[in-house]
Amino acid sequence: MSKHIVVIPGDGIGEEITASAVKVLQKVDEVCRIGLTFERKLAGGTAYDACGTPLPKETVEAAKNADAILFGAVGGDKWDDVEPTLRPEQAVLGLRKALGLYVNLRPVKVPPVLAEYSPLKADIVTGTDVLIVRELVGGIYFGDRCESEIHNGVERAWDLENYSVPEVRRIGTFAMKAAQKRRGKVTSVDKANVLATSRLWRRTMIGVAKDYPSVALNHFYVDNCAMQLALDPKQFDVIVTGNLFGDILSDEAAVLGGSIGMMPSASIGELTSLYEPIHGSAPDIAGKGIANPCATILSAAMLLRYSFGEEEGAALIEDAVDAALEEGWRTADLYKEGFKKADTKTMTDAVLGHIGTTIKK
Repeated sequence: MSKHIVVIPGDGIGEEITASAVKVLQKVDEVCRIGLTFERKLAGGTAYDACGTPLPKETVEAAKNADAILFGAVGGDKWDDVEPTLRPEQAVLGLRKALGLYVNLRPVKVPPVLAEYSPLKADIVTGTDVLIVRELVGGIYFGDRCESEIHNGVERAWDLENYSVPEVRRIGTFAMKAAQKRRGKVTSVDKANVLATSRLWRRTMIGVAKDYPSVALNHFYVDNCAMQLALDPKQFDVIVTGNLFGDILSDEAAVLGGSIGMMPSASIGELTSLYEPIHGSAPDIAGKGIANPCATILSAAMLLRYSFGEEEGAALIEDAVDAALEEGWRTADLYKEGFKKADTKTMTDAVLGHIGTTIKK
C-alpha cells in the first residue's frame, strides 16, 4: 500500500530544500520499499501571487488527504505590504487549524562533529539528545484576550491562559510514548508555584505517568529548565510543556547545535502531520543554490518515523547526514577553513551517497 506525501515548498529557499529532501526520501524508498508517492502544492507568498490567497482550498484538501506533509518555508519582504490576513505566514496557521496539529516536536541533537558550532563548551553540549514536545493549540495563545480596556481609570490589556485535563492528558500521553522509544525519561515543565493552569498541568501529568511505569517523570519550573538547558542539556531526554513555555524553550534549545540550518521539526495532528525545518525562507539566498538542506532532510527522517513508523528509513537518513558531516562537508552557514565547502546540491549528493543499498527482504 502506497504512502502519499504532499510536498509544499512555499517561498524563498523552500523549493530547493524540499527538492533535496524528496530526493533523499526517494533513495530511501528504493532501499526500504516503503511505497512513497509525492504531490506538490502551493502555499505562502507563491500561492498568493498565483491564486490571491496564501492557502488555497486545493492545498488544504490535498493536505487533509495526505499521509504526511513535507513543508519548506514561507514569507519574504516581497509580501510585507500585503493585508495581514493574506500574508504568507497565514498558510502555516491555517494548516495547523485545518489539520488539527496539536503537538510540535523539536529534536535537538549535538553530535561531536557539530559541537564546535555551539555557543556552549564542547564538553557540556556534546552528546545532547533532547526531544521537546510542545502543546500547540491551547494555552495563552488561543485564550480570550482584550487589546485595550479602561480599568480603575487606567488602560490595560489581558490574555487568558487556560488548559483542560483532556488537553494535558493528550500531550502527556504523546510524551510518554515518545520516551518509551528513547531513554525512558520525561521532564514536565510548568510554573506550578505561581500559575493555577500549571498546577492542573502537573496533577494531570502525574496521573498520566501512572499508566507508563517504565518511564521516569520529573518536574521543572520553566525558569529552572531554561537555565538547565544551558548548564547541563544532556540531563534531558523528553521535555513536555505548554504552548508558551514550549515556544520559548524550543528556540533556546535550537541554539545548542549552533545552526538552525540543522534543526528539523514536526507538527503532529489528528488527521495527518506536517514536517518542516525550523528556519525561515531566507529570500536573500533563494535561487542561489547555497541553502543548507539538512534541516529539511532531517525533517523527512522524522516524517518516516512518526507518520509511517519506518524507523529503519529514518535512521538511514540520520546516519547519512552524520556521515556527510564527518567527511567534512559544510554548507555556507557552517563552513570554516579546513572543511569542504558544499552548496545545496553537493550536500544533498553527499547525504545520498551514504544511504545504504541493502534491500529489505
